[in-house]
Amino acid sequence: MKIAIIGTAHPYRGGLAAFNERLATELAKEHEVSIFTFTLQYPGFLFPGKSQYTDGPAPTGLRIVRNISSVNPLSWYLAGRQIEKEGFDLAIICFWLPFMGPALGTVGRLVGCPVISVVHNIIPHEPRPGDVAFARYYCGASDGFLSLTDAVAEDLKRFIGDKPSVISPHPVYDHFGERTDRETALTKLGLPTDKEYLLFFGLIRDYKGLDLLLEAFGDERFNDRNLHLLVAGEFYTSRAPYDAIIEKNGLADRVTIIAKFIPDDEVADYFNAADLLVQPYKTATQSGVTQIAYHFEKPMIVTDVGGLAEMCPDGRVGYVVEPEPVAIADAIIRYFDATNRAAMQVMIREEKRRYDWGIMVEALLKLAAG
Repeated sequence: MKIAIIGTAHPYRGGLAAFNERLATELAKEHEVSIFTFTLQYPGFLFPGKSQYTDGPAPTGLRIVRNISSVNPLSWYLAGRQIEKEGFDLAIICFWLPFMGPALGTVGRLVGCPVISVVHNIIPHEPRPGDVAFARYYCGASDGFLSLTDAVAEDLKRFIGDKPSVISPHPVYDHFGERTDRETALTKLGLPTDKEYLLFFGLIRDYKGLDLLLEAFGDERFNDRNLHLLVAGEFYTSRAPYDAIIEKNGLADRVTIIAKFIPDDEVADYFNAADLLVQPYKTATQSGVTQIAYHFEKPMIVTDVGGLAEMCPDGRVGYVVEPEPVAIADAIIRYFDATNRAAMQVMIREEKRRYDWGIMVEALLKLAAG
């Protein structure tokens, strides 16, 4: 089968590009696959970071065509017609942001083959005017929908009528390197090896709740513990409020912030160094960070918002808590003081098997076949 994947990819960086490239790699085991991505992805007002682009090389063995500008309707028409002319049997569009609805919805209407949507989010974490109209227009271009969590599938219902829809969880991100011993990773990061480490990883936005974690870490129960918080990610919001919490709680010597986008070839160091991942999100549908943790077989504390709890069964791969500082602090202490870590490690490996890329590909192709 000849398959087009439409969405973000190299030279753009981040989890969505990694998802599309990894999906293409899996599909390419048995099909002819091309990715069609952006010439311009985010206009400046939608992108608070330093750069949208990766410094890394393009993934090997994948055809990536840049022909879609998110703000140029002529490019939408030309991209759709190019895909139609090349004679694809199936188009898979990865959707995550209503702003992209006009572009991707128009391309999808022109490709001349069935369209299946992989929906990461249908309504964003930080809503804007026009979101509902843009999302509705986009959904009109798709013949079927695959959501990554129950929470996304529930949000999607209002937009798709009786069109077919299935749920298949976000597969493990398994392309960031191998597991190594924590001492080697800590040494590479220049961190002491005689401490235990919490990890907060990924782009820092207000909804991700780093402030809740910093308040939790200020709990006096942590004062005499040899525990350190490692924050790794670029700020997509003002850093000042987080620094203020660190100063207020006297955490300067117990928190290390690596305030930059973490390139793919460094991701393994942070996860191999960590004892426990914390995702204190205030809102979420799902998170690719969870699937990196599964790859490195790290226990997690996640908040009970959106689809996070679906991906992290409480007591098996970590703990699910309310998004408030005391609950987060309680769970951290529970993990270090009252958890059989070896038994939890076995359960993490068992859960990890649910998130194979082959399972998602099977679900997509079955959905496309009707």
